[in-house]
Amino acid sequence: MFWSKTLVKDNDERPDLSEDPEYSQRLQYLGDKQQNCTVRLSHVTLKDSHMYYFRFITDKPDGKWIGYPGVTLTVTDLQVESPERVTEGDSVNLRCKSSCALTDRATFIWYRNSQPLTERRDRNNELLLQSVRREDSGRYSCAVDGHTHISPEVQLNVMYPPRSVSVSISPSGVIVEGDSVTLNCISDSNPPAEISWIKGGTFVGSGRIYNISKISSDDSGEYKCKSINEHGEKYSDTVTLIVMYSPRNVSVLMSGSGVIVEGDSVTLNCISDSNPPALNFSWFKENETSAVGSGQSFSALQSGHFYCQAHNQHGSQRSDAVTVTVRRDAGWLLWLGIPVGCVGIFIIIIIIKRINCRSAIHEYENDDPSANTYTALDLKTRSSDLYNTLPTVHPRPAVHQSGSSEYENLPHSKTPHSSARQTRFWCAKTWKTPRTRHAADTQQKRHAHATQPVCHRPYSLLRCSPPP
Repeated sequence: MFWSKTLVKDNDERPDLSEDPEYSQRLQYLGDKQQNCTVRLSHVTLKDSHMYYFRFITDKPDGKWIGYPGVTLTVTDLQVESPERVTEGDSVNLRCKSSCALTDRATFIWYRNSQPLTERRDRNNELLLQSVRREDSGRYSCAVDGHTHISPEVQLNVMYPPRSVSVSISPSGVIVEGDSVTLNCISDSNPPAEISWIKGGTFVGSGRIYNISKISSDDSGEYKCKSINEHGEKYSDTVTLIVMYSPRNVSVLMSGSGVIVEGDSVTLNCISDSNPPALNFSWFKENETSAVGSGQSFSALQSGHFYCQAHNQHGSQRSDAVTVTVRRDAGWLLWLGIPVGCVGIFIIIIIIKRINCRSAIHEYENDDPSANTYTALDLKTRSSDLYNTLPTVHPRPAVHQSGSSEYENLPHSKTPHSSARQTRFWCAKTWKTPRTRHAADTQQKRHAHATQPVCHRPYSLLRCSPPP
């Protein structure tokens, strides 16, 4: 004998409730299944409302019977009525509904996530949530005070826009070029938000996780994620991704052309790109194994091919070589040439003056040598407009007069003197003096010098001076 809730034949067999998964844990036979087939069904719900049939089988042929019309089980239950979805800020009304006949003094108890809401114990079967928050989300149920039965739970789903958006970086320590890095966007929202990644204002990916494999220095920068759903959007704070790498693009910057004069120097600067910046620099001369200097700047004093090597804690790199050429100083030739040139110019001036003087002597010696008197130059042939013929001047008698001049100035024309271009030199060829015996005694000596006339620059008055 057993109980079944199926009337329709199934191969002339009806399932036993004790073998039904929905009842096997709640159904208990109180009789011996021979004379007493009483059963107990615990934890009944509205689903248990049904028609149940008793079935017994004998050892006689065709000894199978079923009780008809059966036994009807009616279950009266509490139900919570609630909207499926609400938006944060809305007002929500939950109602505890029962098919039982309750007295007017019945008191309802409300539960959220199986925990009683003690502050909402009243005689009203409604639970009002004004300006609902995300914290109000959960499973709600109700009960009638004095009864142990609690209604089935109903899920209250509160929708809200993204909030508390942040980014985490893994690994969290120093990131070196070539590592794999994961960025995780954390966002609180309902429904779950869609995530997008922005680097410096440019979209670079989507999804809650952004992974960078074999990271390079180009991936360095500022990252943030954007969380968006149907109720709003929110950006995370910016996080800076710093990638460390060894020196690269190392080069030498030279001040000047690289050609210097012996005794001078040229400054070489080592330029590199690295993170952290390179602090150690070494300078080498090609074909030499040991360093010739250190520091970011180096002063080269000799010819050769020089290069630098930059170092940081992640590696090193060398630059291409630059050429420095040292030449001898030729400045002493310039300083020596200045005085030599001045001496040469001075000598040339002296030579020109001597040539002019000899030309004047030559002109005089070509004149009439028989004349012992001083004769004025006749310049009419040269310029009739500017000069008159000077009269002949005879020598004075040899009378000794004290204080008298030994020479007479030649009378000159009243016409203004001509320019230097039209004037000739006048030179004395012989010398005679009747003044003193001493003069006569020295006449012979002076005659030896008379052939060396003394030349004077012409002025407005032509004159002839005695030799010394």
